[in-house]
Amino acid sequence: QVPLVESGGGLVQAGGSLRLSCAASGVRGRIYAMAWYRQAPGKQRELVGTITSDGRTNYLDSVAGRFTISRDNGGDTVYLQMNSLKPEDTAVYYCNVDSSRAPRGGYWGQGTQVTVSS
Repeated sequence: QVPLVESGGGLVQAGGSLRLSCAASGVRGRIYAMAWYRQAPGKQRELVGTITSDGRTNYLDSVAGRFTISRDNGGDTVYLQMNSLKPEDTAVYYCNVDSSRAPRGGYWGQGTQVTVSS
């Protein structure tokens, strides 16, 4: 079973919204923090935001106030609601999940492309 399955990427105009999902039904152990990263062409992967098991969130400064991370009640699906998207948000977005039985660095999703046109 694939640990993480992402969905929700696509092409959107600047100012638009997208919602990414990451289902962690294949993760082993108790889930701790869940996070979203992104990697734009020619750039290093960067942390977009995290959500802890008790719901605390942190965000990259450039997305704070526009992006929201949340988890479902069961705690094994994480969402990234992206509003007021900008062309500079264009990247491949990856979810990352840490658990009590996760490999070093946690589990990684397959990545989903988000493209924001100007």
